[in-house]
Amino acid sequence: MQKYYQTRKEVTKIMPFVRVELFEGRTQEQKNQLARDITEAVLKNTTAPKSAIHVFINDMKEGTYFPEGEMKKVD
Repeated sequence: MQKYYQTRKEVTKIMPFVRVELFEGRTQEQKNQLARDITEAVLKNTTAPKSAIHVFINDMKEGTYFPEGEMKKVD
């Protein structure tokens, strides 16, 4: 039987936050689909209800990524 979470403390314990960092350039539809796919993967592999899953997609502008201390250019 599925448990329905009633307290804020219980909901907080199962509230997955997924953060994705991408170089800018994807369309809004691509990001929408990625968020849907990630949500479904989290739903399938955790006990979190869909309403508790949050996906954040951050578009990284060129000049904001520095692996090994050197700026990474977007190819």
